[in-house]
Amino acid sequence: MSKNQRYRKYIVYICTAAVWLIPSFGGVGGGLSRAQSLSQHTIANIAKSDPLIITGAIGTQNTYYHSSIGDGYRSPWSNTAFVNLNISLYGISMPFAFYYSNNNTSFNFPHLSFHIDPTYKNWRGHFGRSNMAFSPYIMNMSFNGVGLEYTGKLRFGAFYGQLRDAINDDPTDPRARKPQYKRMGWGFKVGYGSNSNFIDLYLLRAYDKVNSISDEWQQKISPQENIAVAVKGGLTPFKWLSLRGNLAFSAFSSDRRAERVYSDKLDRWDKIFEARYTSLMRLATDVSANFMFKGFNASVYYKMVQPDYTTLGLYYTSNNYQSLGINASTTLFKKITLSANFSGQEDNITRSQLYTTRGFVYSASASTSIGDHLQLAAGYNGYRQVQSDGKGHVNDTTRVDRIMHSLYFTPSLSFDNERLGNTFSFSASYTQNKDLNRFATGESDVKSLALGLSHGLDVKAWEMMFTTSLSHQQSDGYKTRYTSDVLSLSTGRSFLKEKNLNTSASFNLVYNNIENLQKMLSFGADLSATYTLAKVHNFNFAVGFNKYSDTNPSADMASMGTTEFTASLGYTYTFTLLELKRKAEKSAPAGINDK
Repeated sequence: MSKNQRYRKYIVYICTAAVWLIPSFGGVGGGLSRAQSLSQHTIANIAKSDPLIITGAIGTQNTYYHSSIGDGYRSPWSNTAFVNLNISLYGISMPFAFYYSNNNTSFNFPHLSFHIDPTYKNWRGHFGRSNMAFSPYIMNMSFNGVGLEYTGKLRFGAFYGQLRDAINDDPTDPRARKPQYKRMGWGFKVGYGSNSNFIDLYLLRAYDKVNSISDEWQQKISPQENIAVAVKGGLTPFKWLSLRGNLAFSAFSSDRRAERVYSDKLDRWDKIFEARYTSLMRLATDVSANFMFKGFNASVYYKMVQPDYTTLGLYYTSNNYQSLGINASTTLFKKITLSANFSGQEDNITRSQLYTTRGFVYSASASTSIGDHLQLAAGYNGYRQVQSDGKGHVNDTTRVDRIMHSLYFTPSLSFDNERLGNTFSFSASYTQNKDLNRFATGESDVKSLALGLSHGLDVKAWEMMFTTSLSHQQSDGYKTRYTSDVLSLSTGRSFLKEKNLNTSASFNLVYNNIENLQKMLSFGADLSATYTLAKVHNFNFAVGFNKYSDTNPSADMASMGTTEFTASLGYTYTFTLLELKRKAEKSAPAGINDK
């Protein structure tokens, strides 16, 4: 064994020991990643994975910055260094990272979690942090526990586990995170049918563990619980018509320590949910009809979520609204694609709020191709928001009544030959946001116009692409106008036989004008290059120059010109310490990679 091989073997031993030793310590350096997981794998994939692969990267990035107005908000030198190591054990990935930046150091290693989904024919098990498809109205969270599913025309599943961890920081710490109880849950589902005609039933029971946080926190927040049931169904009576629907009920208690409510009807369910004086029963539902004809599709839908509808299986729930909508699309002459939609939504379903707010969204679009070179697209989007009476009467002077219009048009033209390729594109959009209240002064009204023109030139003999773009934007508000004009040029090319030297350059000229307030002219240039050596060494270099000038005659000398210069140099080395391949792979024998 050569000296180099022995050295690599010692590194392997050290890295393997780190897998077991490092997670046993409470933390190293400044950071600990809780988002990474040790394993999300299946038994089938484990059998197909390589026994052990250790890869990584080491690198540095160094930047110099200079400004003619000083370095008050940015350090002139910025230096970073990093080391990444990934250990793959039968496909289970364990990443480690060390990062240094201007005297700030952090070390991250994987947060340990476990996930195995063994499958056998139509059966699938869940062990560890897993997901199981449920009704969208009662659960979309993962759980850490056990579950079992059977799929087919007749299908069913069940799970039990933890929905979220407790957060129980020191209450006396001013930087303590917002506390939360440990949340547990269980549920089951059963269904029958195909993709066209089906029915599925769901049940979820979730509750907070009362003693999972300290007494001080328990006095400030209340543990919650709920039980939710849902049904989802679909029917396709004809090839051109399909019907879909969801219906869910949720019984929710905002404080599971509150006094119970006793009655003969409620007591029969006390084994799985105890009704309390903080309990509410709420409903969520949606239905849709989808029409499919040759060259034409349309759908109509209705959705309603009652006020205070809550389930502990959802990360977030919007409630107290109902909406109705329709959308349609078609293709004419096999060339022109048309689409349109309209929807309306309102809150205050029970009319218990002081005011009711309604919103209407509508849009239409068209696109087509003329020959092989010209493409056209145009569209309109609109939004209207109106406020009306609820329990109270809306004051006419403060009534919300707004409308927004937006139009766009985007043609493009492309053609090429053996020497050159050309692409021309144009974009135009106009937006108006207006307050329709008859007492409005127009202070919040805005009109915006944006125009853009670009040209891409592909010089095939040089293997270079040149891009030129020009844009203009104008916004008119209350007694003010803002305009911005931008000219941009860019190009890039790859060099050497293996195309492993890549360069790019860009130039920008910008003129901004706030009427009667400020006129600013700026330009900038950027150059960059990257070079890859032997596929594992990567060098990068970049330099940038920017000049800002206030062109107002009244501008003081200090603001007449600001110059910024930035240069950066970086290097990254990627490596493979060890590769133990599966025996079945003849092309990759087991052993240490000597690269």
